Amino acid sequence: MQVQSAYASGMQGLQSAQQGLAQATTSVATPEQQKPAVPNVSVQDTVTLSSRAVGQTDTTSALVSATESSNQAQASAKVIEVASETVGSLIDIEV
Repeated sequence: MQVQSAYASGMQGLQSAQQGLAQATTSVATPEQQKPAVPNVSVQDTVTLSSRAVGQTDTTSALVSATESSNQAQASAKVIEVASETVGSLIDIEV
């Protein structure tokens, strides 16, 4: 069994975060599909209300995903930093 190094895990995490962030920002930036105009009436049907809620939910989940990807990138960068410091201290001890 091969164990992946901490540096490789950090790099893989950064790549995954980059892909997730690109996907989330694309979802947020994509304009909503043209919806037919809803006449101004005091009572709206539940289909119209639920379709608006779905659009808001999609944008909200994309923004949450973008935040998660950003946090993942920060954590992966910290993993790479600690791995680099650890290797540096091991080399200092050996010399």
